[in-house]
Amino acid sequence: MELFADSVRRDPYPFYEHLRSESPVVHDSRTDVWMLLDHDSVRRALNDHEVFSSAVVAPPAMTSQWLVFNDQPRHTRLRALVTRGFAPRAVAAMEPRIRELARELLAATRGREAFDLVDEFAVPLPLRVIAELFGAPAEDLPRYRRWSDVIMALGWSVAGGEAAARVHAEFAAVTDEMREYLAGLTDSRRVAGRDDLLTRLVEADADGELLGADELLGFFQLLLSAGHETTTNLIANAVLCLLEHPHELARLRATPELLGTAIEEVLRHRSPVQAMFRVTRSPVELHGRTIPEGRMVMPMIGAANRDPRKFDDPHHFDITRDPNPHLAFGHGIHFCVGAPLSRLEARVAMGELLARFVRMERADDEPWQPRRAIHVLGPTHLRLRCTEG
Repeated sequence: MELFADSVRRDPYPFYEHLRSESPVVHDSRTDVWMLLDHDSVRRALNDHEVFSSAVVAPPAMTSQWLVFNDQPRHTRLRALVTRGFAPRAVAAMEPRIRELARELLAATRGREAFDLVDEFAVPLPLRVIAELFGAPAEDLPRYRRWSDVIMALGWSVAGGEAAARVHAEFAAVTDEMREYLAGLTDSRRVAGRDDLLTRLVEADADGELLGADELLGFFQLLLSAGHETTTNLIANAVLCLLEHPHELARLRATPELLGTAIEEVLRHRSPVQAMFRVTRSPVELHGRTIPEGRMVMPMIGAANRDPRKFDDPHHFDITRDPNPHLAFGHGIHFCVGAPLSRLEARVAMGELLARFVRMERADDEPWQPRRAIHVLGPTHLRLRCTEG
């Protein structure tokens, strides 16, 4: 699959258009994966749980404990335990702390000719927010980042062969580390609870039972990886979009109240999550092609968000686009529980960047290296040269 090439992962949209011109439903015979490329099919796959199951991995695999890889009724039970922590009021209360962290990180770049937006801002900001949600000390951030990178690399398992074996071995090793680490945190919460998400999970009563060790670890792994990776890519992609479209950047500087719709357009135009995974419960016909039962399906969110049958001039970046029915955070019961937090972090991060720097430009012309995960879109590094105002 060309999808694994760096050049395609850096800009997958011409590749999507080429495939979709042949058919919105594509089968890769080497991996036996089916890709869905149009908005209607992707929306259905994300929402029709009678046909498209989220249980793409089976026990005893650790990822089978993750919320996103469970169907009803277990999904409903698990989701209810974290929903309160990401409710609008709870998220809004985090804004002062997020702004404080953003300013602290940007202050560290003062006086520098250039800095790495990803390494020094887009990664540590959401990672520190997630760590604080769990009540983890700041000195644990390096290991959080290392664990998250290994977890996100699991997407390479779709390729099979040596690549899959390697990422699964790395994941098994960090899972052992995380299990031991989390046991220490949960033991301390059972002795003395705190006002944090981990305490709520430790004390949660789900259908008359406390969460087991693997269920807690599943929440920890998922929230650590998804909770920071999506926002990291959203922030970096927002900067890339604005640098590539200076007219839109000028519009946003002139009208800061457009920041909310600008973030939504980034979510559509350069979706941080490009694909999800489903498995068919029964044969399903889409666009004249039949996907057999038990097949892995990749609803390509990035392709759906540029479907010309759904969006006018889909490749044009327009910070005032309305309506904007993108699927960047999924759809249906699996709609991203952390979407409000991600939007808030991105809005604060971009607001602080635009307020501090009157000019931003890339510090080099080299093609940026994609993140080490085939199902996400964003740069591993992005060096910027900025002028403070």
